[in-house]
Amino acid sequence: MKARARFVKPAWTISVRRQCELLTVNRGQLYYAPKEERPENLEMMRLIDKHLIDHPTEGVLSMVAFLRDYNFHVNPKRIRRLFGLMGYQAIYPRKNLSKLGMAQFIKPYLLCGLKITRPNQVWCTDIKYIPIRRGFLYLTAINGCLQPKDPRLGN
Repeated sequence: MKARARFVKPAWTISVRRQCELLTVNRGQLYYAPKEERPENLEMMRLIDKHLIDHPTEGVLSMVAFLRDYNFHVNPKRIRRLFGLMGYQAIYPRKNLSKLGMAQFIKPYLLCGLKITRPNQVWCTDIKYIPIRRGFLYLTAINGCLQPKDPRLGN
């Protein structure tokens, strides 16, 4: 849309309204000039940016408390808007990660009924999310079946 708006010229013989109709451009785009952020918001964004470098797991509510310590009168809606402008999201595991996904991505369980008869025949892995002070880590555990069960040995 914005690319086509540059073709609208007020000096042409066709009216601006008609040019916008022909180019399917909203006339409001031609006249809109975005407002600059208030200096108070810029100062808050600077403090948020500086604080989140050391504490990347903090979210909106903890940032509200942090800024109130600096005598800023803020609410969560304002901080969410500033987070959106800055492109920040708190780092934490999202809800319902273990819910089933789309049917085409669900794979069958291939070990059902399989007899494990030799070492290293079957391997498994697991991934664990671990939050730490300066971010997060992923712990990956890999486990191989090193010795098959033998009924004669009682294991």
